[in-house]
Amino acid sequence: MKKQGVLNSELSKIIAELGHGQSLVISDYGLPVPKGVRMVDLAIRENLPSFIDVLTVILSELAVEKAVVADELRQSGHEIYDTIVEKVGHAVELVSHEELKKITESVSVIVRTGEWTPYANIVLYAGVVF
Repeated sequence: MKKQGVLNSELSKIIAELGHGQSLVISDYGLPVPKGVRMVDLAIRENLPSFIDVLTVILSELAVEKAVVADELRQSGHEIYDTIVEKVGHAVELVSHEELKKITESVSVIVRTGEWTPYANIVLYAGVVF
């Protein structure tokens, strides 16, 4: 029995299977999921689990080479953007929310949280550990 990190068995397996350059999205509750894209729905109720909680746990297991967020999140002044920059540990690419939604059409999986903050979405591209 796993005792730390990502305890959701489906999500843990997905992270383990991601190859270099493949991507996953951590999303707020409202992000549309494109047809044909796998979704792991972690939402229980409003803000549970939070976007930051899910991001923190996923970053503990996933090597990330690049992250993309909507500039609208940065412009909103919400603390989530600053926390993303702090936790990701390197440059975060900014795109429009419309462009981010287009990117979601080709990701491996969308992980939906209970977050109710608009634009609280991030695309994480898997890196390598060597």
